[in-house]
Amino acid sequence: MKKNSKTQDQNSRRNFIKSSATALAGFYFVPRHVLGGPGFVAPSDRLRVAGIGVGGMGGGDVRGVFNSGKVDFVSLCDVDDSRAARSVADHPKAKYYKDYRIMLEKEHKNIDAVTISTPDHMHAIQAMAAMQLGKHVYVQKPLSHDIYEARALTQAAEKYKVVTQMGNQGSSGDGVRKMMEWYKAGLIGEATKVQCWTDRPVWPQGLAWPNQPATPPEDLDWDLWLGTAPEKPYVANLIPFNWRGWWDYGTGALGDMACHIMEAPFRVLELGYPESAECSVGSVYVGEFQRGYFPESCPPSSHITLRFKRDAKEDLEFHWMDGGIQPTRPEELGANEMMGDGGNGVIIEGTKGKMMCSTYGRDPKLLPTSRTSEENVAETLYRVPNGESGHYNNWVDACIAGHGSQEFKQLSSPFSIAGPLTESVLMGNLAIRSYDYRVPKTEGNGYDYPGRGIKLLWDGDNMKVTNFEAANQFVKRTYRDGWELGV
Repeated sequence: MKKNSKTQDQNSRRNFIKSSATALAGFYFVPRHVLGGPGFVAPSDRLRVAGIGVGGMGGGDVRGVFNSGKVDFVSLCDVDDSRAARSVADHPKAKYYKDYRIMLEKEHKNIDAVTISTPDHMHAIQAMAAMQLGKHVYVQKPLSHDIYEARALTQAAEKYKVVTQMGNQGSSGDGVRKMMEWYKAGLIGEATKVQCWTDRPVWPQGLAWPNQPATPPEDLDWDLWLGTAPEKPYVANLIPFNWRGWWDYGTGALGDMACHIMEAPFRVLELGYPESAECSVGSVYVGEFQRGYFPESCPPSSHITLRFKRDAKEDLEFHWMDGGIQPTRPEELGANEMMGDGGNGVIIEGTKGKMMCSTYGRDPKLLPTSRTSEENVAETLYRVPNGESGHYNNWVDACIAGHGSQEFKQLSSPFSIAGPLTESVLMGNLAIRSYDYRVPKTEGNGYDYPGRGIKLLWDGDNMKVTNFEAANQFVKRTYRDGWELGV
């Protein structure tokens, strides 16, 4: 795999954002359907789409993409017939498959693009297969399960010249753009610290794998659902949502929410790869004052600290807190004013002030909040029509226009941005898993935990922890035979 230097990567990313912002500030594209009158969409402007994972959130993605008015769903795929039923009913002409590999083999000549809304452990292998066929892809957050996969997908998007988008819809909202304009105008000075938090998880974490297998539902193909993950018997209550708390399939609260919450400061501050990561996690007690050890499950809460080095600037301290942990309330925030949206939020501290937002970059405010209405900063950045709800159209329009088009440059979360963001998110999980790594004591009974109480030093170019080798096993997982990534 090609390895670019960190400086080149960060400069490339900054140039992408800056060139896009400059181009978008004064450019307004008139689509062909507007020229043809209300409701007119030329046949050449129809996008033929296949959906992989079309129940639950996937069903929402199918509807969101279809509601652009420019999409025909040619085929649908899901391992669970019951959960796919609504999408299948909504698109009776679309051919239905359970195995995405068979669908791509048979339908690739009939499709232009693919939506992927499956559990985290399947994102990368499905997106890679589609891109290698030259298909544009829309992938739910997080982009991947592992850091290695995020890098591979980012490079593949450029290699195959396809249009990509991650499903973090807040990146299409006006809030993050307003914060970018405030920051470029110098309203908070130079950023020194970021604090992000969420009340997730709202599913079980920090527990032992159930020891009683159950019978899979008749409509579910359990083997296909497992996909890249190790072979295990089906257990009750894992599907449709609780898989998020197990490392084999999900990425915990970080994977679920950080791509929505960390995206705003990541974009505002044009961040690249972190230099280091450290963490602490909440304990689960079993019996009297004994901490349970459940390495298959994400912890019930965590606090991650990342550090980013920036050219000719002070290092940035970046905090992530989940499981109900929140930062200290800023002095500039009134006693009865909401911090973030209560359960989730972001605070960016600078040398001259602070700013805050909620989930998805919504409701940005300068602190004290009275400054928000007092400052008048011109809008210089492109706004996605309809903001967050325009996230699907943002991708559809770029797919129709093609790679390198003006619409492509207007994308909110292409893999060139979503990939490095996902890598930073997953660095937190790498720190968590290193924290729980244990080895038998050299003398006596019990275990040592050599990953605790240390700072992991990260070589972003080579995707490698340089001071604790055991951590590197979590950069790239081992895939089940027959389910390799194929790069």
